[in-house]
Amino acid sequence: MSDHSEQTLPPQHQDRQPGLESRMQPPPVYRNEHYKASGKLEGKVAVITGADSGIGRAVAIAYAQEGARIVLLYLNEHEDAAQTQREITLCGQPSLLFAGDIGDEAFCRSVVDRTLAQWGQLDVLVNNAGEQHPQACLEDISLEQWQRTFQTNIVGMFLMTKSALPHMFEGAAIINTTSITAYRGHPTLIDYSATKGAITAFTRSLSTNLAERGIRVNAVAPGPIWTPLIASTFDAQKVSTFGSDTPLGRPGQPCELAPAYVYLACNDSSYMTGQVLHLNGGTVING
Repeated sequence: MSDHSEQTLPPQHQDRQPGLESRMQPPPVYRNEHYKASGKLEGKVAVITGADSGIGRAVAIAYAQEGARIVLLYLNEHEDAAQTQREITLCGQPSLLFAGDIGDEAFCRSVVDRTLAQWGQLDVLVNNAGEQHPQACLEDISLEQWQRTFQTNIVGMFLMTKSALPHMFEGAAIINTTSITAYRGHPTLIDYSATKGAITAFTRSLSTNLAERGIRVNAVAPGPIWTPLIASTFDAQKVSTFGSDTPLGRPGQPCELAPAYVYLACNDSSYMTGQVLHLNGGTVING
C-alpha cells in the first residue's frame, strides 16, 4: 500500500459546492478512448442524477455509447452540464437536460413526465447525485447540515425513484451510488457516511420488493474518485494526497467506474439484484 502522504494531485480547492469540473486540474477523465461499445443499451432511456460532471458524466457518456437516450439531471452547474450534453451528442444520441433539486418532489415528477412525453418510456434510473460537508467532530455538524445532506443524498433518491417506478417495467434497472464510507465510515464525513449506509440498505430492501416485478436494483460503492465533489469538499493539502491510501496508490477516474454502471443497467447482469459493486482501488470490503 502506498504512503498516505504521497502526492497524487496538485493542491487545489473550490469555494463553492457543487464544484465545477471545468476548474479542476488535471481535469477528471470521463471518457475511456479504448472503450468498445456493443449496443448493450440500444433503445433504452436512462435518467441520471448528478449527471453534469464526475461519475454522472462518465456514466451518461458510456450509456450513450451503448445506444441509450439520456436524461441529465443536475443542480446548477450549467457549464458542466452543457459540456456533458455535447459529449452525448458526439456519441450520436439525443438527450434532455433538467436543472433542479431532486429533494423537491415536484421537480422529480416533472422530470419523469417530460421524459415520458418525449420518449414514452423510462428503462434505467441512476441515482447518483450527492453532497458532503466535512466537520472535525459531531458537535460541529449543525442540524441544518445534517438535514441538507440527507435531503439530497437519500430523500432525493427516494423521491426520484418513487416518481419513476410507476413507469418502469420488467427488465428495468435502478442503480444507486453508495460509497466505501458506508462500510468503513469516515471520521470527518459522519452525516455523509450515514446517508451512504442508508442508500446501501435502501438498495437491498427495494431489490427484494421489486423482484417479483422483474426490476433489478443494485449499487456501486466508489472509493476515492477524482470528481468536483472532492475539489469542493477538502482543503488543498488533503486534495493533494487524495487516493494515496489505496492499495493502487492513486485516486480513480470517473471513466473507470462507468463500465460497472453499464453492466448493472444491461441484460449482462440479469441475475444480479440487491448487490453492491466495490470499485475502490483495492480496499477489501467485507459486508
